[in-house]
Amino acid sequence: MSTETPTTPTPPAVDPRLLVRKEGVAGYLDEFGRKLRSGELGSLPVVVGLIIIAAIFQWKTGSFLNADNLTNITKWIAGPGLIATGVVFVLLLGEIDLSLGSVAGVTAALSSVLAVRQGVNEWLAVLIGILAAIAMGAVHGFFFSKIGVPALLVTLAGMLAWSGLQDFTIGKLGTVNNLNDGVIANLDTYFMGDGDIVWAWLAAILAIALFAAGQLIDARRRAAAGLPARPIAEIALRTGVLAVVVLVVAYMLNQDRGLPLPLVLFVGIVAIGDFVLRRTGYGRQIFAVGGGIEAARRAGINVAWVRTSVYMISAGLAGFGGLFIASQQGSADKSLGGGNVLMSAIAAAVIGGTSLFGGRGKLWSALLGILVLQSITTGLDMVHAQQAIQYMITGAVLLAAVVLDSISRRTQKSSGRG
Repeated sequence: MSTETPTTPTPPAVDPRLLVRKEGVAGYLDEFGRKLRSGELGSLPVVVGLIIIAAIFQWKTGSFLNADNLTNITKWIAGPGLIATGVVFVLLLGEIDLSLGSVAGVTAALSSVLAVRQGVNEWLAVLIGILAAIAMGAVHGFFFSKIGVPALLVTLAGMLAWSGLQDFTIGKLGTVNNLNDGVIANLDTYFMGDGDIVWAWLAAILAIALFAAGQLIDARRRAAAGLPARPIAEIALRTGVLAVVVLVVAYMLNQDRGLPLPLVLFVGIVAIGDFVLRRTGYGRQIFAVGGGIEAARRAGINVAWVRTSVYMISAGLAGFGGLFIASQQGSADKSLGGGNVLMSAIAAAVIGGTSLFGGRGKLWSALLGILVLQSITTGLDMVHAQQAIQYMITGAVLLAAVVLDSISRRTQKSSGRG
């Protein structure tokens, strides 16, 4: 008769990336420390920066946090923010698009000329303008993905060509004023329910409910698949933090004119794009191509189509952003999309946390980044700073974001997570 004692089988090794962190305050502190050590800072630097910016300008002006000023900021971010959203898509591939400012200008010029000078229905004119922008993106994507021309050169050529087309479309008069109370004009001036405060509260409640539902569904799916999932307590905490933020925003908007249409459309597009990137196979393909072209190709991904489609999306968003800029300035002209529009969009994406090296970032980066830039611009305008000072400060903030991105990437590589 055997007297051998049965041995307990050795548990299989667990991938440390799948470890479930401890619950409670200690768990949050542990996870926060781990992220700092591995360079995963997320949106923390941007949020801290926004708080500091708001505190400084409120101290200097005494009116920066007034409801009317905050409402104006939420309106002004829509145009450049949509262009920055398109930039995020391109940066996720590890590429760049220098043509987006010109694409925005052409879209506004074409839509305005068709509606004002040619008498085309304004809705149809806007649709034609945006479709034209998407076609421009398809041209860039074709030469980049099919012919093999570097994206920098393709989009540089596009920037020059579309700028010339914008000039030609506008014609000798140089400016096309928006139709009074028309589609383009209302993009910037319309408030939901003509200023009825109930719309801001409804939007806030809807945002909280959708976020909570998304978190719960995600946790349930991960648990069903045997993967670590967020506990209910953490979901409740995250939802509570979001609820405080959006309810405060709704309250401040209602102290002025209510919920602005530009904010609704901008946040809605960012939310839809974020869902596509994080919840669909197409979004995962974008991240895969940005993380490594050859690996993506061997995984069966149509790299050429992903690249082309991303440039189409970015151009379409830039075109829509151009319409908002035309609405804000009251007209489409030859300079729309020029100046620092493109650089601000790229800066917003990078400042918000999207990596210049591809494969890492979120669409919410565009929202956070453009909030930082617009807050700086608005604050400096309120203290009557020279435009040269604005450029220098914006450049310094962009450099800081790029340095932080580089250091984060190096830290992640050294910790085996890059």
